[in-house]
Amino acid sequence: MTEKREFFPDGTPIDEWFYDTRIPTLEELGKPYVLTAYGILDDGKIHTKEIQRVIDLAAEEGGGVLVVPAGTYLTGSLYFKPGVNLYVAEGGTLKGSDDISDYDLKETRIEGETCLYFVGLINADGIDGFTMCGPGTIDGNGLRSWKGFWLRRKWNPNCTNKDEQRPRLVYLSNCKNVIIADLKLQNSHFWTTHLYRCDHVKYLNCRIFSPAYPVKAPSTDAIDIDVCTDVLVKNCYLEVNDDSVVLKGGRGPWADQLPENGMNERVIVEDCTYGFCHGCLTCGSDAFGAKNIILRRAKIHGAGNLLWLKMRPDTPQHYEYILVEDIEGEICHFIDINPWTQFFDLKGRKDVPLSYADHVTMQNCDCECEIFFNVKDKKDEYRLSDFKFQNLNIRAKDKGFSMKAIERATVEGVVVNGESYGNFEAD
Repeated sequence: MTEKREFFPDGTPIDEWFYDTRIPTLEELGKPYVLTAYGILDDGKIHTKEIQRVIDLAAEEGGGVLVVPAGTYLTGSLYFKPGVNLYVAEGGTLKGSDDISDYDLKETRIEGETCLYFVGLINADGIDGFTMCGPGTIDGNGLRSWKGFWLRRKWNPNCTNKDEQRPRLVYLSNCKNVIIADLKLQNSHFWTTHLYRCDHVKYLNCRIFSPAYPVKAPSTDAIDIDVCTDVLVKNCYLEVNDDSVVLKGGRGPWADQLPENGMNERVIVEDCTYGFCHGCLTCGSDAFGAKNIILRRAKIHGAGNLLWLKMRPDTPQHYEYILVEDIEGEICHFIDINPWTQFFDLKGRKDVPLSYADHVTMQNCDCECEIFFNVKDKKDEYRLSDFKFQNLNIRAKDKGFSMKAIERATVEGVVVNGESYGNFEAD
């Protein structure tokens, strides 16, 4: 039990589950099934079928753990079964093929919709109790598809993320009681890890990376949380060429009426370090609801946006009870709330659905920014209310700070470039 009871922004107590950060040992994960014991070698060949046979064998024999030993083992899409875990040993790398034909084409969830698309390198569906851990690496090997994407974008500037067919690194759906720990997850072709309809998932001590140069790794979000509840991201290093922690859930003019969509609730991101990324905590662009979200105790080194609310004018959205606190470092935008119109499509709807963001608190931060307050007033598209800015020490090239876009705002102890804004409430 924790000594001090803590609460989510709406007053809901934070469950003890969030404070249990113990990582299982290899011995606790069950009978080991080591790749090399089954003739799978570090030989540069694709071993998808052979590795899948080992996973299936472990499941048939009552469960255990697939062990990737030292060396590099190439594979396409793999499907984990109930009772079968994954451990990547020191010096071990499970490396994805760079040929899209080594990944299966199935009904899956991607970019806010359920459609026919490519699955991930690591896949699990409907599992209660799945652990991926170890000091080793899962490498997507995405360079070939990154180059292909930018070449296609040069030929057709309007090509979408899915036009250059790319797998994700990890895709978990309908799973619960998941631990992803200690791993290096890197060089994904597309999104790095994607959770859909999962609950009670912990990311602990992971390093998630994709490069911004010399070849940009397009849309390689670190963690996409899509219609999930109770997610903890703790002590991770996040550096990707897109957003780091992204809340999704569906998009489109009737997104809130479709059963495959939903909100994200009770998400805590804490004690993480950020390298370059577009957004540290992002709501959107394929999201319509988030509640009780906490980002705290982060160190940031050159990220784009600290809190980014992407307000889609073609999607009814509601982001509420968000807390950002105890942040230090260098950031381009401290807060960014603007219309997001990429691939805008009302699909025949005549009106523009109104969206909302409310009960947002940013406090106890010491940051250097390019732009402190990048919030656009668009009351015909979205309404912002009940924001609090408390105990902020900001150095910014653009120090603009206006409550024009926000109904009911509280400002206390905000200092920008040495100038205090005093304490006030705005209607």
